[in-house]
Amino acid sequence: MDNKALAQLLFPDVTETREQTEARFPERQLPQGACVTRIGPSPTGFVHLGNLYNAVIAERIAHQSGGVFYLRIEDTDDKRAVEGAVELLINSMAYFGVHFDEGATADGDNGAYGPYRQRQRGAIYHVFAKWLTEQGLAYPCFLTAEELDAIREQQTANKENPGVYGKYAACRDLTIEEVKAKIDEGKPWVLRYRAADTNEYITVEDAVRGKLEMPRNNMDFVLLKSDGIPTYHFAHVVDDHLMHSTHVIRDEGWLSSLPMHVELFEALGWKQPVYCHTATLMKIDPETGGKRKLSKRKDPELGLGYYVESGISRDVVWEFLLTLLNSNYEEWRLANPGVSYLEFPYTLEKMSISGALVDLDKLRDISKEVICAMPPEKVYSEWLGWCKEYNKDFAELLSKYKDRTLAALNVGKGGKKPRKDIEDWKQACDFMSFYYDETFAVQDDMNEQADEETRKQFFAKYLESYDHADDSQAWFEKVRAITAELGFAVKPKDFKKDPDSYKGSIVHITNMLRIALTGRANAPDIHEVSHVLGEDIVRARLGRWA
Repeated sequence: MDNKALAQLLFPDVTETREQTEARFPERQLPQGACVTRIGPSPTGFVHLGNLYNAVIAERIAHQSGGVFYLRIEDTDDKRAVEGAVELLINSMAYFGVHFDEGATADGDNGAYGPYRQRQRGAIYHVFAKWLTEQGLAYPCFLTAEELDAIREQQTANKENPGVYGKYAACRDLTIEEVKAKIDEGKPWVLRYRAADTNEYITVEDAVRGKLEMPRNNMDFVLLKSDGIPTYHFAHVVDDHLMHSTHVIRDEGWLSSLPMHVELFEALGWKQPVYCHTATLMKIDPETGGKRKLSKRKDPELGLGYYVESGISRDVVWEFLLTLLNSNYEEWRLANPGVSYLEFPYTLEKMSISGALVDLDKLRDISKEVICAMPPEKVYSEWLGWCKEYNKDFAELLSKYKDRTLAALNVGKGGKKPRKDIEDWKQACDFMSFYYDETFAVQDDMNEQADEETRKQFFAKYLESYDHADDSQAWFEKVRAITAELGFAVKPKDFKKDPDSYKGSIVHITNMLRIALTGRANAPDIHEVSHVLGEDIVRARLGRWA
């Protein structure tokens, strides 16, 4: 076989040499040790937590080393592409604070190593496909879908590995005349890699998993599909070489493909990047109690939209992911309160190789901690921004009562054990609703605290003695006096010890105040809330019960 003639037959329009193509993508001028990383999502319209999980790793590796982090759109599978998916992906990453130094943008490309969309790089792939053909390392395959199905059936019956290799690679040894005749007949073809028949093993040093020993590839896998578009395997190798990626971060689901990629890097004479195969995102199945992979169909928390629509702060999501990514993050956070998570010294060595457990209860606990530590101004800004998109009526309240809202966000912040009431912006709209007459509603039953006559007596006496200027100590002394006067125990332990001697305890009295002011028995400090609401609102709400 004249391989050069075959290459010219298959790629008559390719005139650029591999050397010329590579010259257009020179080495990056970066500091020693700087890492170049990327994410390469497919534009399917579904942006999932795994995209963000790997983006955080790639971003940290690149930016902590003074390197480059870029976005490449891997759109070789036209059947799965969804219109507007690229914009959705970019906007989702921006929402969560993931910013790219270069790559695909909503308006085109930014950077010198593009195009950053694989469907626009067809001519580049063909240069290297032609070169592989010239070296006798690639050949056209005319096997039809029906023929491939028949091969799989035979291999299954013989308990052989599925795939095109050895005796099943029917088009390997076609003459150039036979190839030309089939092309002239209009028969579609794919370009396959010509693998060696071997039982050797390869060793790959994975940055997360350590040394991996795997069988060397012996499959004639597809390089170019019948439409001339490359498979992921071929495009990944060409692109990460030309874009000078130093690290490839991807899910462990790609481990089985690693021998093919190693084979291509070797065949093309290129330096292999450092592979980092990350743990699959898992959850505890509520039905079985066991771990399982997060499912797009079953688990809404897999989609990034779940976190956006729920109003979970991007800082919370970052903190949560970092606890999954590095085993020492929580220890670092305890030792560095108030320090940005971006200061955390992230390392690949501390990553787990077992499934990363997505525990929403833990996420909510982290969220309460993070929001509690936020300055009220930041809470207000993020909350308002979310409401403008998902709860416009509440956004109007926040804008109308900005000063009151900021004061409300300070309630319970003092002391050694500050309150942690807010876990996301959606829940905040419910929890904080009592601060606004427009959304105030009584939710708990006042009858559980005292009978109607006692309630009226209490609120009448409370309003009679109420002085909005009282400090918390003076205010509480008045409450204690009314409590005793109405026959309630001032000390809860006295009521617990001898309940028949009292109508109730001071707990019932303060619960009545909380329900009247906030609609709930479980609410922040009454004195603080009163001063946020203002005297007019306090008197109006309590007066309804007097």
